[in-house]
Amino acid sequence: MDDKVITSIFKRVGQEPYARKLGMRLVELERGRAVVEMEAREDTTNILGMIHGGAIFSLIDEAFQASCNSHGTIAVALNVTITYHQPPDIKSTLWAESREIHRSQKTASYEISVKDEKDTLVASCIALAYRKKEKLPFLTDSEKDRQSRTAGG
Repeated sequence: MDDKVITSIFKRVGQEPYARKLGMRLVELERGRAVVEMEAREDTTNILGMIHGGAIFSLIDEAFQASCNSHGTIAVALNVTITYHQPPDIKSTLWAESREIHRSQKTASYEISVKDEKDTLVASCIALAYRKKEKLPFLTDSEKDRQSRTAGG
């Protein structure tokens, strides 16, 4: 895996306003795999006092985004199916791990799980990405040129 792509994605996630707003942090990234963590907080609860499903979805989507773009070309979500298994404790740390299970020239499939610090499965997900040919727009020009020479990601 090219370190420049990894470094660039780490930097972009760190600067992403939405991820920062929810306190999400990219903690691991390699080709086709990412782990993102988030502290459950009072301001992410729903009307029942549980962590909002939208906050959990956001954590899943952040890990999905990092893993499917880790090949250096733009990939966007086509379909995301989530199953919520158990609400996390309001003071827990949550981790979403996205793993690529299949990749073709145009699409890629991912399994994503969300767990807490007790290794309790909070949610699971199957996601499908559409893989574009364009390189990630935030890579340097020299990195874009190198990625073009190694087409196919």
